[in-house]
Amino acid sequence: MALNLSLSAPPIRSPQQPLLHYSAKHTIVVSSDGLSYPKSTVSRRRSRRVVTRVRSSLDIVGPTVKVGQVTEVDKDTFWPLVKAADDKTVVLDMYTQWCGPCKVMAPKFQELSQKYLDVVFLKLDCNQENKQPLAKELGIKVVPTFKILKDSKVVKEVTGAKFDDLVLAIDAVRSS
Repeated sequence: MALNLSLSAPPIRSPQQPLLHYSAKHTIVVSSDGLSYPKSTVSRRRSRRVVTRVRSSLDIVGPTVKVGQVTEVDKDTFWPLVKAADDKTVVLDMYTQWCGPCKVMAPKFQELSQKYLDVVFLKLDCNQENKQPLAKELGIKVVPTFKILKDSKVVKEVTGAKFDDLVLAIDAVRSS
């Protein structure tokens, strides 16, 4: 989150220079841990007008949930996207690039994302970088594993390339 604040002050008379105008631009950046980091630049220019202005804008950028497609996630983006999904059902495909059954399920998973427009479809490559924190946290033992979440909680799991079981599990969670 960033707050941009621009201030312009009335001109200041100086004995050396007839008329000066100072303006300051301050940007305050608030990080995810709640700390703020001010940045400021001050410029000086000649002016013959008196201008007093205060402008501010608040820019909030967060994760966005996309339906109708599969979104690739990693250890840093998974939980923010699940929380952003709010009360929508979330289906996570946990796969690896070298897994044959994962490759068979990938196009079918994509088709499901286009069929169920009220469900968020995510996929996580359980490579070395993601394996330690997130795959371990979610309890992955085999690939492919499909975790179905509702209200940020895992409510169903389908292991292996069992397309029919996955469809039944998604339907069960959607109707609950």
